[in-house]
Amino acid sequence: MFRGNAAPSILIVRPDRIGDVVLSTGFPRELKKHFPGCKVGVFVRDYTKELFLNNPHVDYILSKDDLIPGDKLSFKSIMKLRKLRFDISLTLLPEEKLNYLLFFAGIRLRIGVGHKFYQFITNVKSVYRRKYKPLRHEADFCADTLRKIGISEPDFTPEIYLSDIDKKYVDEQKPKLSAGKRLIGIHITSGGSAPNWKVDEYYALIEKLLTDERFAIMVTDNKLPDNFPFNGEVITPNVGLKLSESIKNFALPDLFLSASTGPAHICGALGVETVSLFCPLPACSPKLWSPLGNNSNNILPTKGYCEEKCPGDPKVCDFSGEGGIDSRQIFEVILEKSFG
Repeated sequence: MFRGNAAPSILIVRPDRIGDVVLSTGFPRELKKHFPGCKVGVFVRDYTKELFLNNPHVDYILSKDDLIPGDKLSFKSIMKLRKLRFDISLTLLPEEKLNYLLFFAGIRLRIGVGHKFYQFITNVKSVYRRKYKPLRHEADFCADTLRKIGISEPDFTPEIYLSDIDKKYVDEQKPKLSAGKRLIGIHITSGGSAPNWKVDEYYALIEKLLTDERFAIMVTDNKLPDNFPFNGEVITPNVGLKLSESIKNFALPDLFLSASTGPAHICGALGVETVSLFCPLPACSPKLWSPLGNNSNNILPTKGYCEEKCPGDPKVCDFSGEGGIDSRQIFEVILEKSFG
């Protein structure tokens, strides 16, 4: 438990992928609630800092790419961080260079996930995952850092805040794009960290949805697959956009389909209902990675599928074959969630 100033300055460190960062967006709210008057900073990668823009609970947004250019720790980097005078750091993913940056920047109480040797010699207060046993949500594991400073029952529900301009955009564009239909968002690609359909399976689903006049289809990838066959038939608002420009478009769908990937977490934090393709292996399980903040529908292969079909690497699994997940099954799920 933190026993220092009533209003400390706290830095949340998560220079990670989109989904991981989204799951930490509720932490500033909980810190402000528990330590009234405290200052909260977030330390993230440059391409994920937009996830904290407009967040009323965040006072500083620090980019690793700016503070440690080229991933090279320097005296200048240390002094830049030291000037901000943080009292506490919560490191949600251990990284050696960042560990030393926080140490030399004079942050008195440093809490981190894991128990690496470099954490031990710099007196980091650690929280443990114990190989995901018992299996809890990733956000819950990370919230152990909040519990370590006295927030016994943190609400780690993520939140992404849109600007007033973006809210107006959503209010105006949603009825235009949907034209009175049920707007289905689909994200085809993923970062390769979890199983995903082959492109052709997504195309098969889109073809089924296009035959039903009750649906309008939006594909949210910022780069479409080569020879994308649905130009002019589906909405593709994110093509060529940076994350900062595309976040508002993830607030548009009535229902969003993807693999277990960052955009699903963005939709969850925006309150959009999701249908997500999941693997039951512990490291990929929806118990660990389900979108939070919304109504999430997590679809897994049938029992026994993984024992017979699993290639041993979830990154190359595409859910194909008997007992897997196919476009016909997801089409039925979308019908049920849309019309009961």
